[in-house]
Formats: sequence, C-alpha cells, structure tokens
Amino acid sequence: MTFLDILLKLAQGISYTIIVTLVCSATGLCVGLTLASLRRLNYSVLTFAIDCYTYVFRGVPVLVLLFMVYFGLPGLGFKVPPLMAMALSLGLVASAYLAEVFRGAFNSVDPAEILAAQAMGMSRLQVLGYIELPQMLRFSVPGMVNEFTSILKYSPFAYTVGIPEITKQATTLTSTTLQGVEVYLAVGILYFLIYRICLFGVQIISRRYQIPGITPA
Repeated sequence: MTFLDILLKLAQGISYTIIVTLVCSATGLCVGLTLASLRRLNYSVLTFAIDCYTYVFRGVPVLVLLFMVYFGLPGLGFKVPPLMAMALSLGLVASAYLAEVFRGAFNSVDPAEILAAQAMGMSRLQVLGYIELPQMLRFSVPGMVNEFTSILKYSPFAYTVGIPEITKQATTLTSTTLQGVEVYLAVGILYFLIYRICLFGVQIISRRYQIPGITPA
C-alpha cells in the first residue's frame, strides 16, 4: 500500500475527529464561559463551588475520566453514548481550563470602564453583558486557541470508546498492513493539517474582532 493510499484510507476518520473536537470544544466553551461569568458576580458560595470544580477537573486525567463515564456509569444504570462520554470527560476538563482563561481575560478589562458603567446606573448583569464580556472574549482568543489545540490532541482518546476517528482507522490499518511507521506518520500529517486549517480560521476571526489599538498575540 502506497503512502497516498494510506492517507486516503485514514481520511475516512477525519469527519469523526472534527466532530469530536467541535463537540468537546463547544462543551468546554459553554461551560467554561458560564462558570467564569458566574464567578465574576462575586458571590462567595458560587466562587467557592467554581474554584472546587476547576481544581478537580484540571487534576483528573482525561482518559481516566472518560473510562469512568463510559464504562463506570452503566454500572449505575446510566448508558452513555460514545460522543456524549467524550463531551462529559474531555469537554468538562477543557471547561475547567477555559474558565481560568476567561477569568484572566476578565481581569484585563479596565476597572475604570466598569466603574463608569456602574456610575451611569447599569446593573451588575448589564455591566457584565455589555462591558466585560465583549472585551473579555477578545482578550481570551490566544488562550482559547491553545485550549482548542489541546482538545484536538486529546481527541484520539475517542477510539477507546469505539468512535472510528483517525486513530481508530490507523490501528485497524496497521494490523492489516504492518506498515506502522507509514501509517502513524500519515496520522501526524493529517492532525497537523487539521490544526493549521483551524488556526487559520481563528486568526481570521481574531483580526475581524480585535480591539482597535491592540495588536493580537
């Protein structure tokens, strides 16, 4: 089997890799943004609970959590589909890291703007929604890109729960062709191409929404 044939065979799993990455990224983004926004409201009970969440989920290995969800929950009567298991493991771990990215980006917002908005009579939720969130999302783009890259790199764990993404195709192809070096070299090339395409798209979005006068990293 030629190297081109290997690439074409592995390409069958690209759609699953992209789906897993997008689902886990969306889960991490939504949960992380919600946690960071709630923490910004400065309610002591919420802050403590969110700090505990981020502390725990940043310390649990993704693969261990994935096995707990996919193989452990059925023992308690909860059957979890493979894609949902990835969202509840990789997605939630990513949300803990993204919550910290957003927290740092929130701290970059000029306090004078917040004070001015409050002096105009805006409520805390209005300040958060109209003043802090738009700027925070722009400041957090580099951190989000870094975390989404990590999600892409962790997406091969999906093959352990039966999702036929690129790595699953590679293990099958290696067992039938015994061309391990060529197969996994092709895997690396495909992941690199996916990463570069995603990065190019993010850079376009970043330039479109960057804050005037601030050069993106």
